[in-house]
Amino acid sequence: MKFFLDSAKLDEIVQAHKTFGIDGITTNPRHIQNSGKPFLKAIGDIASWVKSEGLSGYEVFPVSVEINPHLDSRESMIDAARKIAAISPNFVIKIPATQEGIAAARQLEKEGIRTNVTLVFSAAQALWPAKNGSLFVSPFIGWKEDNGEDCGKYINDIVQIYKNYGFYGKTQIICAAVRTPKQIVECAAVGADIVTAGLEVYQNSINHAYTRQGIKIFSDAWDNTARE
Repeated sequence: MKFFLDSAKLDEIVQAHKTFGIDGITTNPRHIQNSGKPFLKAIGDIASWVKSEGLSGYEVFPVSVEINPHLDSRESMIDAARKIAAISPNFVIKIPATQEGIAAARQLEKEGIRTNVTLVFSAAQALWPAKNGSLFVSPFIGWKEDNGEDCGKYINDIVQIYKNYGFYGKTQIICAAVRTPKQIVECAAVGADIVTAGLEVYQNSINHAYTRQGIKIFSDAWDNTARE
């Protein structure tokens, strides 16, 4: 399983790469806003960092960048995607899971511009990115769980469908909007390819009260043991 960081803040990206060895980045307009930078500046800084780290190429370290969400025709989506993709070989273009979005992603993949079909909330929506060869599909977890839905079954259905028809591994399943360590485990257990989460979620996943308790017990024992 691979782990992507859901952020556009360069300091978080650097920390997550050094600490957890993240395999890629996902961004969206909210992340760009939270970075405090204009859109082109934010993604340009990420592109420069990726290049400086020797991680050039989406095959090595993909960076998902979302097109303007106001765009609602395939032509306008394709035009925006071409411009963003030209900035960095690491950029994978996030396209919404709408009819026009699916058509745009289909054409972009034919042109060699890799796509991440995002805002997926059902197994039915996840069929079309796979059929049309998108690199990634991003089914959202947190939003659905907030409404009481069973996300374990939802992701498992997508994984099973992809395995049934030879899509598994070709269109990689990114569990998106992951908010808890429990959700990471659930996605891993059913065979999702990738989890993307914020830095705090990854930090929480490594923290455990018993680990802290064990360190305290062993530290006290160490301090009370004769050295000679």
